[in-house]
Amino acid sequence: MTALWTSTAIEAATSGKASVDFEANGVAFDSREIGSGDLFIALKGENSDGHLHVDQAFSSGAAAAIVSQPVDGPYILVSDTVQALDALAKASRARTGAKIIGVTGSVGKTGTKEALYSALDRCSFGKTHRSVKSYNNHVGVPLSLSRMPADSQYGIFEMGMNHAHELSALTRLVRPDAAIVTAIAPAHIGNFPNGEVGIADAKAEIFEQLAPDGTAIIPHDSPHYSRLRKKAERHAAHVVSFGFDKEADVRAVDVVAAPRGGSLVTAKLGDHSLCFTIAEAGQHWVSNSLAILAAVQAVGGDLASAGLALAEMSGIDGRGRRHVISLKSGGKAAVIDESYNANPASMKATLQHFTNEACTGKKLLILGAMGELGEQSADYHAALADDILVSGASAVILVGDDMA
Repeated sequence: MTALWTSTAIEAATSGKASVDFEANGVAFDSREIGSGDLFIALKGENSDGHLHVDQAFSSGAAAAIVSQPVDGPYILVSDTVQALDALAKASRARTGAKIIGVTGSVGKTGTKEALYSALDRCSFGKTHRSVKSYNNHVGVPLSLSRMPADSQYGIFEMGMNHAHELSALTRLVRPDAAIVTAIAPAHIGNFPNGEVGIADAKAEIFEQLAPDGTAIIPHDSPHYSRLRKKAERHAAHVVSFGFDKEADVRAVDVVAAPRGGSLVTAKLGDHSLCFTIAEAGQHWVSNSLAILAAVQAVGGDLASAGLALAEMSGIDGRGRRHVISLKSGGKAAVIDESYNANPASMKATLQHFTNEACTGKKLLILGAMGELGEQSADYHAALADDILVSGASAVILVGDDMA
């Protein structure tokens, strides 16, 4: 197997100095996630210092470490390990011929990224790379890039933000061939004085470093469509819209409920039509699927593989995964896990899905508070009441002062 990184390649990328020659087959900055043969990057943060965990990393099988001070074991010595991680990410992006997709949005990023991975991994026969979990911030994105094998055919990277200008920095690293904005919603709105307009502008930063023949993929049904399109047209060679409106470039022509949940969709992509099943329930997943098809088409992937991937998608931990649990009474209960994060748009979508869920027994809602909503937080929480009241829940447990 070809090594992911050699000491020589890391030296060249980071301008560091290797203590010995070595090869590494993975990259991590959390010593608890180190696997055999991994490269450990000892990052210094406000509340932690990875150098304190170098011994633990080597005990777990690390091949070497990137450090800013000599340690016992193979290492690359650099002046700043955070800058070294970014440099490694840039080197990884520079050496690959893969088609790269960046995914952002207020909701739907992780599910869209996972579906794209499933679709493109099928048609590339295992040569597709993606960011794992929700590694979508200033350290997660460069880590994900540094983990990409040089011979990858496709790379999909989730890119998040909660302040303006954060995506500008991330897109300079990723330099996507196609960039998706899934939706604009009041997530982190407390950090944006001008509300959703500010969020739309911040999300549109993903288009700033598109590849020369790059494609911007934007939600036609968004109230911020015109704003997103104007920014996209400044940076993209191609702008593709998706949605339910007849003017959308990739649009849902027909949507009906699937027999076992989910949806049966007929979509129009220019001169092409595609009929497919989405395993996940909810209109938001139909919208996400259209963005996925647009991205697959933009990077030359196989649309049939995308349709199969959507039909086989299962819920993601914290984002719709279902669990069946045994009750003391001897019966069973289905738990729908949407616990990862929440904003008004994702909460509304979840409640609508819950309302439509067929159930022969009782329904129970357990809802936590939504964060980073600023001065309008009380109004956003109060606005959930109508959806809760029509949900069919026989009992509701609300957690947190904001839910009062």
